[in-house]
Amino acid sequence: MTITDRQQLILNVLAENKNSSVRELARMLYVSEPTVRRDLTELEERGLVTRVYGGAHLTKERCSADSEIPFFLRENERSPAKIEMGRRAASLVRDGMVLMLDGSTSAYNIVPFLTPFKDLIVITSGAKTALALAELNINTYCTGGKMIIHSFSYVGEQAESFVKRIYADILFFSCRALSDDGRMTDVSVEEVDLRRAMLGCAAKKVLLCDSSKLGKICFYNMGTLDEVDMVISDSDRFSQ
Repeated sequence: MTITDRQQLILNVLAENKNSSVRELARMLYVSEPTVRRDLTELEERGLVTRVYGGAHLTKERCSADSEIPFFLRENERSPAKIEMGRRAASLVRDGMVLMLDGSTSAYNIVPFLTPFKDLIVITSGAKTALALAELNINTYCTGGKMIIHSFSYVGEQAESFVKRIYADILFFSCRALSDDGRMTDVSVEEVDLRRAMLGCAAKKVLLCDSSKLGKICFYNMGTLDEVDMVISDSDRFSQ
């Protein structure tokens, strides 16, 4: 695990547990306490955590461009909630549809529930999502483009150009944060640009947003809930 990945995992743990001690973090990460202290010092210098006696907590409920969490960590974030969201999302699918999935782990969790449907065409910007679809013999198109290492997502002009040539029945996408006033934001401007392109190419837009993202805001604006047809979440705020 790299230093960056370890520090992102520390941020993830603090987001779930609010306050964690150096000893607890060292035990969870299988590293020494001095290593954790050095990481916390660097994260504090970046304004992401506040050191307290024996531990630390997140400075504020805000994402930053430096706080993108790798796919393999996000894949396990709130897994039961994301699996249930994937099941509910798949209930909107019908045979013969053209679907568009972004590179998020939330969209990735829809894939296992697509097996009952016939003649689907799925376009995705997620490399792992494309592989999972192909393994299930689902007709799959990948956007191509430049891959973001942390998220295994394709982005950039090539991906956006490909997406703009497609019109999908449903777009399933996510964001890193959803503010109380309905602003969808993210830490990656390239993924925001691609999702904006996707939003313009689908008849129905469905946001997948688990409760851990609510009440937060990141640096890059993706739009508002006014542009979305439906929100699927584990939060009572969006209960149907």
